[in-house]
Amino acid sequence: MKPATFQSHFAAALFDVRPSFELASQPAFAVYRNTVMKGCIDALEANYPSVARLVGSDWFRAAAAVHVAARPPHDGRMLCYGADFAGFLAGFEPAADLPYLPGVARLDHSWTQAHTAADAHAIDGAWLATLSPEALGTLRIAPHPAARWHWFPDAPIFTIWERNRNASDSTEELDWHGEGALLTRPRDAVTWRGASLGDCAFLDACADGKPLGDAAVAAVTAQADCDIADLLAGLLRAGALVVAPSAERAS
Repeated sequence: MKPATFQSHFAAALFDVRPSFELASQPAFAVYRNTVMKGCIDALEANYPSVARLVGSDWFRAAAAVHVAARPPHDGRMLCYGADFAGFLAGFEPAADLPYLPGVARLDHSWTQAHTAADAHAIDGAWLATLSPEALGTLRIAPHPAARWHWFPDAPIFTIWERNRNASDSTEELDWHGEGALLTRPRDAVTWRGASLGDCAFLDACADGKPLGDAAVAAVTAQADCDIADLLAGLLRAGALVVAPSAERAS
């Protein structure tokens, strides 16, 4: 058997309930398999700390074992493992009574994405102030490479996530309404804040390459009471915006 074929069969047997790989019948292989499985579960628990705190370690690790068996890692960087864990939880029957869990998982994964994203220089209000009104309207800005944003229309997912990410013991009753979240990393550490529907629509438009004026229209269309000046100031303070690459080339 060629080395590459052996390695492929070996790796597949680690996650196969009934492996046909001959070495899988050896007692030592079971020890190796258990070690690999534990490592994958440990990685998921580290990558999804808010979810783990919500459901408890025992529940989480039992669910993670099911996920690992069905969706083993394909990347040696375990920090990146579990990108589809939120989708898995959405279809995981034991989590059916926890409809907010997939959203919390999405924010945990967004933290990892923000943490590992490329660095970039965020623009600020002082720079925008140097532009004429005409230039502002046609300016193309983009979300910071580390920016991740989500709108959850049916539940206070951001509040639930933030309390558990910070390991808060708050007993304050949740106001059950839709919420948004924005995570980014303009400098060394990941930061986060709540986001309005207008914020999310504005960032969506910027991500689609639309000029600032069109992004403002998208925000107001999504949220009629949106104050564009306040929205833009908030996103600038968060370090969530950069000059779009096409705009840099044109300047």
